[in-house]
Amino acid sequence: MRRRGHLALAAIAASVVLAGPVALAQDTARIGDREAQIGPDPVLPAPQNYLLPPMNIARAIGWKPGEAPSVPPDLRIAAFAQGLAHPRQVATLPNGDVLVVESKAPGTEPTRRPKDIVQGWIKSFATTSQGPGQAGGGRSNRITLLRDADGDGVPEVRGTFLETLDSPFGVVLVGSDLYVANTAALVRYPYTPGQTRMEAPPTLVTNLPGGPINHHWTKALTASPDGTKLYVGVGSNSNITEHGMDAERERAAVWEVDRATGAHRLFAEGVRNPTGLAFEPQSGRLWAIANERDEIGPKLVPDYLTSLQEGGFYGWPYSYWGQHLDPRVMPQRPDLVARAIRPDYALGSHVAPLGLAFHQGGGGLPARFGAGAFIGEHGSWNRPDLAGYKVVFVPFENGRPSGLAQDVVTGFLNDRGEARGRPVGVALDRTGALLIADDTGDTVWRVTGASARTAATGR
Repeated sequence: MRRRGHLALAAIAASVVLAGPVALAQDTARIGDREAQIGPDPVLPAPQNYLLPPMNIARAIGWKPGEAPSVPPDLRIAAFAQGLAHPRQVATLPNGDVLVVESKAPGTEPTRRPKDIVQGWIKSFATTSQGPGQAGGGRSNRITLLRDADGDGVPEVRGTFLETLDSPFGVVLVGSDLYVANTAALVRYPYTPGQTRMEAPPTLVTNLPGGPINHHWTKALTASPDGTKLYVGVGSNSNITEHGMDAERERAAVWEVDRATGAHRLFAEGVRNPTGLAFEPQSGRLWAIANERDEIGPKLVPDYLTSLQEGGFYGWPYSYWGQHLDPRVMPQRPDLVARAIRPDYALGSHVAPLGLAFHQGGGGLPARFGAGAFIGEHGSWNRPDLAGYKVVFVPFENGRPSGLAQDVVTGFLNDRGEARGRPVGVALDRTGALLIADDTGDTVWRVTGASARTAATGR
């Protein structure tokens, strides 16, 4: 009986997935073009109720030899490293070495609703045909070091820097201390400039919310400009509290951790899933990208980029985009909704931003990329038409967003809507080139100006 029920739900889900083009046309006519949901004042339609929400995810197929993402004519893109095992984040060390965080989810989340079965089945399409991590020899949960000493885009040194990690995501170097945010713990390693492998054992800084549910397992990480504090993004344990509020303790928040003692406090709350954290260079303020809630419509709720106010509350779960109530949450908290802060900049609904890096202009990219933020959008599953699956640039002026997000790297989807890759983390190398972790294509891509010197080929 259980198997028959699962098959029936799968058949329903299949019909939802195959309805994409028709739903796209209807959705566009009803709500308007996608640009209406980008910027400080997104169009927000009325929430909808679903037995099963719209679902469509690009089936992962990987890159064929010679293929690469697409960039504008004044840019060039080439593979910096291939054959990795689910690369999620990239970080550049002061000597120019690049650390690639390769990670896989910690385990299967419990299914408590029939729709959880369908959603899990739909999301499984995002797995490459080789299976998670198989392109990298079946290994993951490690950090790989890449060294490109002459800056030509071809690393001369590649090796495992750290391994046997617990679903790592964030990594940051402060002085001689290297911090890694595993799914359930923030740890520290002693770092010597130029070393190619970490042999020292980790020191626990603080435990982080983990299982057994661990709905949002990735932990973003950055350090304050003065190096005294660490900031960790801890996502919610559900879409909209379906596991109860006890499961959400100290989640949907950005933690501030004292480097010296490991003591922590909640710097900002009500941020459903803060997947990227960085300090904007001009203002010195902490910014975050966040994945918002699902299942109330293809145009709700916009994922966003926002500055974080100390002690600020950003709505989840009770409201979204300021004081827009989520009718599914009971009982409500009008006291919290009244002070919910409206995010600074909408990126579009369900685009799933997972990587954030600020740029100050100059370096290896054209002048039109001045001050601003590069954002890796992993791509949607909770809408009939696909959104995201690209890297965008949000221009800044005087420390604030100042224009429409620009597409920088596209082509992760082919003409049939299949995913050759999906971008996650972004970073700038010491030459100013943009690095992109592609966890479906098992590749780190490198983007330079079209006139930049490189030994690799690319479009």
